[in-house]
Amino acid sequence: MKRGDLYRVFKGSSHDPKHSRVFVIVSRQVLIDSRFSTVTCAPVYSNFDGLSTQVPVGIEEGLKHDSAIHCDELISIPKFKLTNYSGTLSETKTTLMNKALRIALEVD
Repeated sequence: MKRGDLYRVFKGSSHDPKHSRVFVIVSRQVLIDSRFSTVTCAPVYSNFDGLSTQVPVGIEEGLKHDSAIHCDELISIPKFKLTNYSGTLSETKTTLMNKALRIALEVD
């Protein structure tokens, strides 16, 4: 398990109407490797509105269709739920995600 990995999570959130959703891990690697039980993730939705906090992803990342990482909607997910690996972000997409996260969190 590493930063930038995408996992399909079944019923990731109690308010999500979908049966499953893909999430990308955004936590730093030291936290992922620790005994801490959760990691911070960003959801992947099929809609892309062109916001600076959204990163387009698709088949290259192991998805079925074009989608977008929504960095404004971060949630903590227990590591034990991250079992259905879908793919991983390229270095370019990881750089775009880092920029989107900085914008979403207003950090330089």
